[in-house]
Amino acid sequence: MEAILEVSGVGKNFGGFTALSDVTLSVAPGERLGLIGPNGSGKTTLINCISGALFNDGGSIRFNGSEISRRSAHQRTRLGISRSFQIPQPFRSMTVEDNLLVPLAYVGGMSGSSARKEAGRILEQMGLAAKSDMLSSQLSQVELRKMELARAMAARPKLLISDEAMAGLAGAEVDEVLEILFELNSLGITIIMIEHIMQAVMKFSQRVICLDAGQIICEGTPQEIFNNPEVQRAYLGD
Repeated sequence: MEAILEVSGVGKNFGGFTALSDVTLSVAPGERLGLIGPNGSGKTTLINCISGALFNDGGSIRFNGSEISRRSAHQRTRLGISRSFQIPQPFRSMTVEDNLLVPLAYVGGMSGSSARKEAGRILEQMGLAAKSDMLSSQLSQVELRKMELARAMAARPKLLISDEAMAGLAGAEVDEVLEILFELNSLGITIIMIEHIMQAVMKFSQRVICLDAGQIICEGTPQEIFNNPEVQRAYLGD
């Protein structure tokens, strides 16, 4: 089966600092991939290069067989790459529903009753239907995380990049978000999860890749990664 995402020899420099060096990975359609690594390992830089927030300096990024390295972020979104952000930044003066109507109009070209119907469907999926008329500034932390995923889903992604969607949440709240991600994946959406909560990564992922100092140091099943001495060294030191 052809990969939905292929990253080949990708590098990214900031002045004299090398953030990514020769990163190569592929993601299969429908896969649940975990991306881990200590702070400063290059995780955010990599997903920024994949989503178009940054352009890679070298290498190739292909999505559904097409080279996208020089495409803008909004062009990649329209191709089917969507992401949630570690720090939710909703339109706080707008309702939860209106926050979804923006990407539905911008990416999907939807408006009027059809857009509101689709927004309602997504909010139901996220467990936020009862909050649709509430200002986003009034949402709890877990509700904000769910709305961030809802806004990403409004772009109708084939590939969803979940960037620390569970940061700062309690155990039961982590399980709520995990349940949503499992459901989205069951609908055929490929998901890359970037997360510091290792228990969540191990529970969700079919395969895990570990970055350190801008390079992939290992990949494998969650159990293989958990037991890998290189991963332990990256997180804990020698």
